[in-house]
Amino acid sequence: MAEATIPVDLFNPGQVFACLGFVEAAEVLLGDTAAAFDWREPGTRFRIRSAGADNPIASVLAWLGQTEVMAQAPASSANRTDRWHVPTQLLSEQQPFPFPDPPSPATLPAILAGAHGLSLAIDHWGDATSRDNVKFWAGSGGYPGCALLRDALDSVRGLTAAAVADPFSIATPQSSSFRFDWRRDYVPMDVGFSPNDHSEITMVGFPLVEIMAAIGLTNARPVRLQNKLSYRYAVIGGAPPESMFSPLFLRAALGAASLPFTARVFRMRLDWPGQENQARCITETYEEETP
Repeated sequence: MAEATIPVDLFNPGQVFACLGFVEAAEVLLGDTAAAFDWREPGTRFRIRSAGADNPIASVLAWLGQTEVMAQAPASSANRTDRWHVPTQLLSEQQPFPFPDPPSPATLPAILAGAHGLSLAIDHWGDATSRDNVKFWAGSGGYPGCALLRDALDSVRGLTAAAVADPFSIATPQSSSFRFDWRRDYVPMDVGFSPNDHSEITMVGFPLVEIMAAIGLTNARPVRLQNKLSYRYAVIGGAPPESMFSPLFLRAALGAASLPFTARVFRMRLDWPGQENQARCITETYEEETP
C-alpha cells in the first residue's frame, strides 16, 4: 500500500469533488483505495492510499496526462462531437447507454481512455434520474462537455508531474470550464464588468480541479436543496492517520448522508452569471453549525 496527501480547501466545493475524483480514479487504476479528510491541524489535507508501491496521486496524474477524450453515443443517435475535434464512439445496439439519447451533443458521456486499456467515463451531466446532475455550465446545443474536458486536459499537458504535491493550485488560462472552482468564476453584476468585453483580460482557471471534480461526481453528488442555487455537501475524517474510509462511505458523505463518523457539513450557494436557467457559478460556501 502507498499513501499520499495533498492540501484541500473544504470551502471550495470543486476541490472537495476533485478529492472524490482522485478516489474514483485510483480505485479503477490501482484498486483497494481508501481516503479521509484531515482537518486536525491548520491546513486541511486530503489523505489517500491505494494498492501498490506508487504514490496514488502521482499515479493518477501520470495516467491522466496520457489520456485522450472521446464522446460516446448510442447506436441510433444522430449526435456527434466531431465538429469540436472530439471523436464520437457509437455503441452497438446491445451496449447499454446511461441515460436517454440527449437532444444535443452537449451532454454525451465523455470517455477518458488511457494507458493499460483503462478508461473512465464522465456522464453525470446527463443524469436523468432523481439525482441532481450538478451541471453548472450551459452548453445546451453548443460547446459539449467532452470538449470542455479535452480543453482542460490540453491545458495541463506536461504539468501533471509538477502537480503531485498540490494539484489544486495549478492555474492556466481557461476561457471556459465546468464552473466547479469559484476562484475563476464571477457574476458580472457583482464585479461591475464582464471580462468578455475586454479582450486584454485573460481568465485563469484551475483545470485539474475541474477535471477531477467531474470524475468525482460519477458516483456521488451534493444534495440540491429548495432550488437550483443551493446545495449541501459533507466530508468525513478528522481522525487518526490509520482511519481511512472506503469509496462507498466517502460518496455517501458527499451527499450529506447521516453516517457514524466525524463529519463537517457545508452549504454552497450559486448565482446566474448571465441568463437565468443557463450557466450557474458558485458564489458562497459556509459551514453548518454542529449541535
